[in-house]
Amino acid sequence: MNYALKNGRILSGRKDMVPVTGKAVLVDGTKITALCNENDIPSGYEVIDLNGQYVMPGLINMHVHLAGNGGNGKPQKQRDNTKLVNRIFSNPVSSAAAKYLVSEYAKTELMSGVTTIRTVGGLRDLDTELRDQINAGKKMGPRILAANEGISVHNGHMAGSVAIAASSVDEALAQVEHCREMKTDLIKLMITGGVMDAVEKGTPGQMKMPEEMIRAVCDKAHEYGFYAAAHVESSEGVKAALRNGVDSIEHGAQPDDEIIALFKEKKAFLTTTLSPALPYALFDREVSGATEVQQYNGNIVFEGIRNMAKAAVENDIPVCLGNDVGCPWITQYDFWRELVYFCKYVDVSPRFALYTATCRAAELAGIGDVTGTLEPGKDADLIVTKDNPLDHLETLRNVQLVMARGSLIRHPKVRRKAAIDAQLDPYCSIK
Repeated sequence: MNYALKNGRILSGRKDMVPVTGKAVLVDGTKITALCNENDIPSGYEVIDLNGQYVMPGLINMHVHLAGNGGNGKPQKQRDNTKLVNRIFSNPVSSAAAKYLVSEYAKTELMSGVTTIRTVGGLRDLDTELRDQINAGKKMGPRILAANEGISVHNGHMAGSVAIAASSVDEALAQVEHCREMKTDLIKLMITGGVMDAVEKGTPGQMKMPEEMIRAVCDKAHEYGFYAAAHVESSEGVKAALRNGVDSIEHGAQPDDEIIALFKEKKAFLTTTLSPALPYALFDREVSGATEVQQYNGNIVFEGIRNMAKAAVENDIPVCLGNDVGCPWITQYDFWRELVYFCKYVDVSPRFALYTATCRAAELAGIGDVTGTLEPGKDADLIVTKDNPLDHLETLRNVQLVMARGSLIRHPKVRRKAAIDAQLDPYCSIK
């Protein structure tokens, strides 16, 4: 289909974006072909009158796990993740159910205004399978940059669930080879533990992966043309990751001069994820279900991520945003909250947050020539909001229209979880 979106206020996604009026966005098939004067729309286009609403690039969520959709965070019994996943995929019914849920969660991302996701740990090879189905037009969903299963170690972060547990460098490299066979878009490492892995106060983000394994995986990934992203939640872990070739730090930790210097030397970037730590740090424990130790460690991680993001912005270290969806309290439809948190807790402007989640994210993901801005030649990935997000980012909560590679979704809807909204909404005002 060819569409002409007129009578809108256009936000380009660029760092200096301002609303532009009097122009129509022309979409031919999958591409934006022109921004023409509204009085010069050629024939052959279905005209969509935006009635003064705001049109901008689709959002890019750079840290997604498609295996979950955010429960209420209540503690669960310890379980054998490897055994559970093996059981799921040994049964054709439960295997089909897992594929269906992953597909539906990806669709939810799209309906919420996210037109590109980067998955950083998933069940088996479901993420690349779904990516290929979406690209072939067999499924509805956002563009997916997929890592499939991450690489962890025994008793390491997410080992056995969305990451394999490597007991040696050779086993870790075998997973890189498998990723190459599955044609993943990146490699994910789980270098440290997290909030829920720590058993004592003050010990979140403990080193789990030996440096020789980090180096070997990164070297092999780069040899094959992948970049390497790493879960890291301690300063020690950030340094080990950057020293040994990691390209993107996922989450972050308390910065210091050495960390800043390493980021610049290695030309690495930061994926800020305030969403998953916030409930454990700021919620009452009766609500979060966290133990005293988990809340204490949640505060450490939250402040580390926050301060790392601030230091990155201040030192011109590239930053993108992800909400670590799949963690407790974090849903597939709530990426907009991460932009609000970025403004509220890192002290950036709504304009910078929107730029970070569109143009900048596309550049850092290596697809800046394809998406991220509303410009001729780019894929037609765009969303429409009622109000100006440069004034009120909260308007991203309810997008009015979504287009992904030219495929139009009018009046997109998501099924929200009232209990989660009730707890998170008080933290989502930046006025």
